Amino acid sequence: MKVRVLSSGSKGNTTYVETDNTKLLIDIGNTCKYVKERLEEMNVNPANIDGILITHLHIDHIKGLKVFCKKYNVKVYLTDIMKKDLDYIDNYSFISDDFEINDIHVTAIKTSHDTEDSRGYILSNENKSMVYITDTGYINKKYFEVLKNRNLYVMESNHDVEMLTNGSYPFQTRQRILSDKGHLSNYDSSKYLSSFIGDNTKYIMLAHLSQENNTEEIAYETLINRLNLDNKHVDNIIIARQDEETELVTL
Repeated sequence: MKVRVLSSGSKGNTTYVETDNTKLLIDIGNTCKYVKERLEEMNVNPANIDGILITHLHIDHIKGLKVFCKKYNVKVYLTDIMKKDLDYIDNYSFISDDFEINDIHVTAIKTSHDTEDSRGYILSNENKSMVYITDTGYINKKYFEVLKNRNLYVMESNHDVEMLTNGSYPFQTRQRILSDKGHLSNYDSSKYLSSFIGDNTKYIMLAHLSQENNTEEIAYETLINRLNLDNKHVDNIIIARQDEETELVTL
């Protein structure tokens, strides 16, 4: 399994996942042109994308969906609630708690965000697996066991609480972000990650960093401090950025 975050942040989120028989996107929150160019840089023909997994319908996760689907007729995987607001999607499949996309097994995780419906995903292929969770105020305890000891975690580390509290955002916006339907802070993200990682975990990608209420250094240091506190270690910690792709991770 190969994974590359093509873009991550409040202006657009798109992630590419590849196995021997499958090429997927998780969200397509950037323009079709941007995603096409990033894929072609990897020698991937956009027409060969097998599916797009949708986490939720905020614009920074579906911005390029309409044009990409019209151009390439790729299948979209989403919930029936999401489909109600995407009447332009003709090629689609409703997700269940567990389902298959070719040689990838997908487990859907219900997340908590200020939208009608939202999901995170666990993707597994042979003996490798990854977790993708962004845009959630918390992670339900009922998912903790299934989230443990995966090879790669792409996890939201949206904001530093102090920066957000003392920043320029209006009070109501700050309260929304801090709520259980908002975003994971660096502290909460690090707490979850430290409890989930195991001997099989080789990579963590910190995603969806706020450009105004966070810095790469603070997000990284918060995670390192928590891992050290819990006597945990991960070899590779990567910061996903808004305007450039990460390295291509091979699990």
